[in-house]
Amino acid sequence: MTDTTQSASGPNGREQLEAMMARGDIVSIGATLGFALVEVRDGFAAFEATPSRHVYNPIGTVHGGYAATLLDSACGCAVHSRLSASQSYTTLELKVAYHKAMTGKTGLVRAEGRVITLGRRAAFAEATLKDTAGRLYASATSTLLVIER
Repeated sequence: MTDTTQSASGPNGREQLEAMMARGDIVSIGATLGFALVEVRDGFAAFEATPSRHVYNPIGTVHGGYAATLLDSACGCAVHSRLSASQSYTTLELKVAYHKAMTGKTGLVRAEGRVITLGRRAAFAEATLKDTAGRLYASATSTLLVIER
């Protein structure tokens, strides 16, 4: 298990994410696709977005990559929230299951990620993408590499 207390080298992962939210920072991919980190706890992260036509695929629905990006972000930040100031991560594998198509009429969606296990070198997380009525649009599992900086 990783210690999430603040060290002399700076804030831990959860504190970094909380500071980012407090400042209203949105990372580049979030600005591009219109989503933002809205909640973080130890081992948990949530992103919200409202899909629109700007993320449609050629068949007239929201592109699967949009859902995958939200799920990957939720899994990654859930893991990030458990890391020390000297650690980082990268996604090794993301498996996405699509349960229901999204459109511009779907409205607000929320991707919630949770850490399943966290070791010295590998982390496993899962995430769901649901609308405000609780309908499941996509789910994912992820394997992440934990890196000492």
